[in-house]
Amino acid sequence: MSVEDKTDQDVIVRYRNIKKAFGDTVVLNELNIDVKKGEKIALIGPSGSGKTTIIRMLMTLEQPTEGTIEVDGEMLWHKEVDGKLLPADEKHLRRVRGNIGMVFQQYNLFPHMTIMRNCTEAPIHVLGLSKEEAQARAREMLMKVGLEDKIDMYPSQLSGGQQQRVAIARSLVMQPKVLLFDEVTAALDPELVGEVLEVIRDIAAEGETTMMLITHEMDFALDVADRVFFLDAGRIAEQGTPSQVIQHPQTERLKSFLGRFHS
Repeated sequence: MSVEDKTDQDVIVRYRNIKKAFGDTVVLNELNIDVKKGEKIALIGPSGSGKTTIIRMLMTLEQPTEGTIEVDGEMLWHKEVDGKLLPADEKHLRRVRGNIGMVFQQYNLFPHMTIMRNCTEAPIHVLGLSKEEAQARAREMLMKVGLEDKIDMYPSQLSGGQQQRVAIARSLVMQPKVLLFDEVTAALDPELVGEVLEVIRDIAAEGETTMMLITHEMDFALDVADRVFFLDAGRIAEQGTPSQVIQHPQTERLKSFLGRFHS
């Protein structure tokens, strides 16, 4: 096996020559990223730089204008038929997307369901687990995020930080290969941020799950990420280890961006 083949086997998410435009506005241009299995990637950059679009395309919430995305060796938005790349149908999208979980800024919990039901609906209806299997898995994940005593409560009875931890548990119940976090502390009061970041730190420390995180918490990115990508105007302006990007920025644009966090 060649070195290249071995490297290919290690890649779980691959963006190739991705362009995304909304009308005349290009939000991503010539994006190429390889994410390895188990790797933790932090995406940083100003508002409107394209960070959220990158992960929304992976969740099939936005379709790339040009280019391809692969997940675990399979095309996401395309299917290969007789050597040609054709647009994928909904069934294909759903199947490949099944490897991916996402935690949003707004927790997106169902207000009329208990915490337990919030965590078991998808595994029962999407994965086909029995109610007992789904509940056992949900209990385990709620324990992981420190909320096993809240299973009979409703979202409105929990703090924002607790609701976000439930949202993380709900994603983990699906056992995704890739977990996406979209600025998950942005909507939280400052005193609740730490409890959510601690849970993500613990998941990252276990090492198995590939993670892509959009964050404005630079110390957190420094602590958790294997690589950091700085996006500016739809392109990757700098990339490298957290130390290289956050502690030793090369461009004035990145220095200026990071300066906002140290004023």
